[in-house]
Amino acid sequence: MNVYHVVLTGGVGSRLWPLSRKSKPKQYLEIFNDQSLFELAVERNQKLTNGLIVVGNKDNRELSLNSLHKMGVEDYGEVVEATPRNTAPAIAFSAFQAAPGDILLVTPADHIIKADDSYEKAVSDAIQLAQSGAIVTFGVKPTRPETGYGYIESKGQDVISFREKPNLETAKSFLHKGNFLWNSGMFCFKAGVFLEELKQYEPKVYEASKKAFENAENGYLDEALSNEIPSISVDYAVMERSQHIQVVNAEFEWSDMGSFEAVYDYLKETGHPVDENGNMVIGANNFTAFVGLKDCIFVCTKDANLILSKEASQDVKGIYQELTDANSALIQ
Repeated sequence: MNVYHVVLTGGVGSRLWPLSRKSKPKQYLEIFNDQSLFELAVERNQKLTNGLIVVGNKDNRELSLNSLHKMGVEDYGEVVEATPRNTAPAIAFSAFQAAPGDILLVTPADHIIKADDSYEKAVSDAIQLAQSGAIVTFGVKPTRPETGYGYIESKGQDVISFREKPNLETAKSFLHKGNFLWNSGMFCFKAGVFLEELKQYEPKVYEASKKAFENAENGYLDEALSNEIPSISVDYAVMERSQHIQVVNAEFEWSDMGSFEAVYDYLKETGHPVDENGNMVIGANNFTAFVGLKDCIFVCTKDANLILSKEASQDVKGIYQELTDANSALIQ
């Protein structure tokens, strides 16, 4: 039996514009002590698994290859998507590449995780549950009423329900109840178990993904066959419907690094300068002064600047969407 780390590299990180662009999404930005989130994800799971499968798209393949070359990683499997079809097909491709009894540890490429004993224990517990046939999700103990994450309602290792990103009042009630965990988007299961569940609940996704995978050339999926795959997340396709779901209550420090608030917190913790009013500059070396402002972030790039209050970090996605609608070069 092999244990493969499956790293999902899709996504553009629209809430981290203007740092994150289509040409270099957030998972490849080397702003974390000269490492990228993709590199950190591969690194922390190397000693916990004995194989690597990279699932990405044709637009970011070179970025992945460059990162793996930088790390000296040469032995890995690869699936190159012709067009994004969401996480259920992406995970299916990795499962088709493995043997049915192999265990897959599936992680996004864009998370920050403190790789300590707590993380190793959570992964070890998940692998043990997966060996018995469970589909395991990782639930992180919440530290605040976060509206940017989905939640898992749990009782011990049993999952009661999955909840969408809540409003603030609902998030506060989740925190008060004490049995709600942040949905980390990480999973662990036998490849064959996942495929059987996908086949049962989303047979069209299963069959179309299988056909695309079987007709791939050197890991590259055919675009026409890929477009026939329904686009659906793994949560909707399997996690919210399967009777085999278990949750590991993860005690490790985790962030999906999905907003400038998360980047701010990480950079501050690692010694990045912050003024006496909690203001931070990212990407500029020029002297910058904040007057009458508190907890603000100034993000500077060669062709765009962003100024935001830390608490409005989720709203950056709206700017990205406006630029997308205008077909602006600023998102490229």
